Amino acid sequence: MDTGDTAFVLMSAALVMFMTPGLALFYGGMVRHKNVLGTLMQSFILLGLITLEWVLWGYSLSFGTDHAGLIGGLEWLGLNGVGMTPSPDYGTTIPHLAFMIFQCMFAIITVGLITGAVAERMKFSAFLLFALLWSTFVYNPLAHWVWGVGGWMGRMGALDFAGGTVVHISSGASALAAALIIGRRYGYGTTAYIPHNLPMTITGAAILWFGWFGFNAGSALACDGLAVNAFVVTHVASGVAALTWIFMEWRHRGEPTTLGAASGAVAGLVAITPASGFVSPMSAVVIGGVAGIICYGGILLKARLGYDDSLDVVGIHGVGGTWGALATGLFASTAVNPNAADGLFFGNPVQLWIQFISVIASMAFAFVMTLVILKVVDAIIGLRVSEEEEIKGLDNSLHNETGYSF
Repeated sequence: MDTGDTAFVLMSAALVMFMTPGLALFYGGMVRHKNVLGTLMQSFILLGLITLEWVLWGYSLSFGTDHAGLIGGLEWLGLNGVGMTPSPDYGTTIPHLAFMIFQCMFAIITVGLITGAVAERMKFSAFLLFALLWSTFVYNPLAHWVWGVGGWMGRMGALDFAGGTVVHISSGASALAAALIIGRRYGYGTTAYIPHNLPMTITGAAILWFGWFGFNAGSALACDGLAVNAFVVTHVASGVAALTWIFMEWRHRGEPTTLGAASGAVAGLVAITPASGFVSPMSAVVIGGVAGIICYGGILLKARLGYDDSLDVVGIHGVGGTWGALATGLFASTAVNPNAADGLFFGNPVQLWIQFISVIASMAFAFVMTLVILKVVDAIIGLRVSEEEEIKGLDNSLHNETGYSF
């Protein structure tokens, strides 16, 4: 066991944990002031709910003994047998508990990402039940498919260093399903939904950028050169994507905006996530640059298609995650990670096909399972607040609180 690696992974886990409050601020600033606390609450409470799920059964289902390549076993229920000695499969130089808590933070924020698609109109009770079911029946299997020993995508050779398929494609596809099932906000198309606090959103984006170094570099599970590469390409892709987004916005709308810069930075972070342990800094420039362009196009798409993805989860995480997973199949290089594979541009076109299969499978699984889960939740307790409660605002109607005293 290496104390330096252990310290690095624990610090990375803390950074990823900090991303969830950062996400809360990022989303909270974009809603109307009457829904700011309700939006913050949906992310913040996951630190409790999904942690409990992860400890009781989620970790075991995700990383336990493989069953047919689809799901982990139940031997680690309640973290039984997950202790302070290293695991032979998940970080041989760090305590098993360190790997467990690092992965716990991923499980938490992934559910939180979906909340942006249904902001300002979902019951809190319905959200809690949905989050618990989604984590169990969508996130846990996907994590096992890609990262668990014996998972079918991992065996196939799919490359996902820190969560392109598991985190971003799954949340983007699920966000689309949720937006379609729950429906538009009252007044959508006729009412202007203006972000009430963009300084809050910029602060949240900065926290996400900061925490993402733990997200990607920490996935090396060691304080080594691979972690350094992941750190560098994460920063490069995010910065380039912020630039290309505002240039697109400037050309399309006439002005570059702070919201655009924040959104572009997050799009770059999303896109580089699956590739961060496999690509060089110059490849990251291309990945981030393309992400800023196509994710900006992705948010314009919802107006044409007519669905109400409140805070652009589909356009940023769905589109960005898809591009990142496919870009890994283009730019991956064994010169960066000898334990991985080369991509198309380094002589291995098969890797791009493998990435494509993993993208389609993740999308389809997350979308269909989310539809089923939402239908079940709707039948049990209902998904939406009433029209009167929505007009009044979730802060007052669901939590009996007010975010601001005017």
